[in-house]
Amino acid sequence: MILEMEVAKTVSTRAILLGNEAIARGVVEAGCLVAAAYPGTPSSEILPAIAGYADELGAKTVVEWGVNEKVAFEMAVSAAFTGVRSCAVMKQVGLNVAADPFMSAAHFDLRSGMLLICADDPGPHSSQTEQDSRFFAMFAKIPCFDPCDAVEAKAMVFDAFDLSEKHNIITMLRPSVRVDHCRQDVELGDIIARDQGFRFEKDPLRWTCLPAGVKINHPKLNAKNDAIREEFETDYARYNYEVKASGQAKLGVITSGVQFSVVMDILKSWKRNDIDVLKIGTPYPLPVRMVTDFIDRHENVLILEETYPVMEMQLPDRTKVQGRWNKIVPGAGELLPEVVEGLLVKVLGGQETVTADANLKAALEELRITPRKPMLCPGCPHRASFFSIRQSLPAAINPSDIGCYTLGINQKGVDAVIDMGASVTISSGFFMAQKASGMDAKPIVATIGDSTFFHMGIPGLVSAVYNRHALVLAILDNGITAMTGGQANPAVGDKLRKGDKGAVVDIEGVCRGCGVSFVKTVKAYDVKAGKDVIKEAWEHAKANQTPAVVIFRHPCMLLRQKQDTIPVRVNHDACVGCKFCINFFNCPGLVFDEAKKKAVIDERFCVSCGVCRNVCPHGAIVSTEGE
Repeated sequence: MILEMEVAKTVSTRAILLGNEAIARGVVEAGCLVAAAYPGTPSSEILPAIAGYADELGAKTVVEWGVNEKVAFEMAVSAAFTGVRSCAVMKQVGLNVAADPFMSAAHFDLRSGMLLICADDPGPHSSQTEQDSRFFAMFAKIPCFDPCDAVEAKAMVFDAFDLSEKHNIITMLRPSVRVDHCRQDVELGDIIARDQGFRFEKDPLRWTCLPAGVKINHPKLNAKNDAIREEFETDYARYNYEVKASGQAKLGVITSGVQFSVVMDILKSWKRNDIDVLKIGTPYPLPVRMVTDFIDRHENVLILEETYPVMEMQLPDRTKVQGRWNKIVPGAGELLPEVVEGLLVKVLGGQETVTADANLKAALEELRITPRKPMLCPGCPHRASFFSIRQSLPAAINPSDIGCYTLGINQKGVDAVIDMGASVTISSGFFMAQKASGMDAKPIVATIGDSTFFHMGIPGLVSAVYNRHALVLAILDNGITAMTGGQANPAVGDKLRKGDKGAVVDIEGVCRGCGVSFVKTVKAYDVKAGKDVIKEAWEHAKANQTPAVVIFRHPCMLLRQKQDTIPVRVNHDACVGCKFCINFFNCPGLVFDEAKKKAVIDERFCVSCGVCRNVCPHGAIVSTEGE
């Protein structure tokens, strides 16, 4: 038995927190004892912050990275089978990976609170889709909370856990990127004392997703939804409320999530008090009576929600509603303040002037900010790895994967990307298509990161070994989960709580365990060795009709580990201005002087890795050592 409040009482205080930190603080204060996640922007800061607050407050919370979102979800939800509060954290596309257990577990009668925190990325800023997780909540028939800011996000954590335990159901907290990454003054509290501990009771019908159980549990799940919808109508006025106009309203606006904050800021800047706003913090199940009553009282209603019409679809009558269904609101893209402002101007008949977009452009001009497409960091080992691959087999097809190394597209080293782990399975598909068409095998060299390999690359590799697919898998091992902020992965072995120790999982051993006969590791910066081993790997794969694995290894430059430096310069007598180094190496430390028609080293970015000496076909990039 665990009494979760053995820490000394502290005086409540306030702090400026990131939205994700506010959510994490709420998780710890609410007495969550098991927290698992896989990192993904914009959710990545939540789990490390849970670990930090658990250390600070002396909580017993077990905090762990799962190898992928499915694993993290299953660890968390199974803890809720035992009477222990738990949460799983991921981004919206991560829920795709966890969809199988999520849909099944939604039917279970949990023993304790289970919170799924799913951070959405409208836009998208760093995702392959801008899908709306509220739709997933509706799909699985679980309640969803949609916070408008960091303070509300923290408060919703407590209510979501309580609602989960009242109805023995998973609940979802769905912050979007502007809530995750806002900063706000948040009140800090203590851990709520709760009597909880491991008490698993064997009950196969309750804990197994057999067809016989679904026939019983699905009607129960429907009944839970009906009951929760009724509670959202009456008991959640702190999240579902109307901001009334001072007189006769010229427009009614229904909002959810961060759009409420955007709308209120715009109306304040316009000094308008003739618009009614209905805020909905619980978009599923929608408090339909509250919303339809609002619509009935207005001749003109605009619905603003990101990114799908989740609330719209739950309305029995949309005759007076302007939204996505009738294409008034864009069907794609983030509802930025300038977009919302334009929509309000449009439905109000042009009574105001759109200023946000003009102000943004003026600020960019004043700051002299020149947008530049994303590229790999200076000294990134992936850049050297891509160069080695492209130089060794320039005619190869190069599938890749989700990670910062997707930016290898700038080096023309990425030809296809679908999702996590698909670099391996795309390669298998290409091999199968070549085989079916009877053509000679064209080289296939896929790239995947170390964390992504553990996340979802292993099943595809096993399948390729089993089916004898000739391909090369290049694993880009930089000793970190770099794209999402530097989290550990199984190849690193670090854990989040102080005193916790993990085990390092050997990538080479995993590959051999999958049945791969050719596994070789090379230093990523060694371009010559990289080119030689890629050629050797493809010859082995082609001759033996089997996958070959090459591991390019060098620490991520974000780790700033000490390494030998090789300062370089461009010999302008040798440089012919061909831009090969710019176009095929794509390092921010190399720029082109249009006036002189020569490449130059930009000292602001160059980290003196020295790799670019191997790039110039004319030998114009040379070391300055000894000069």
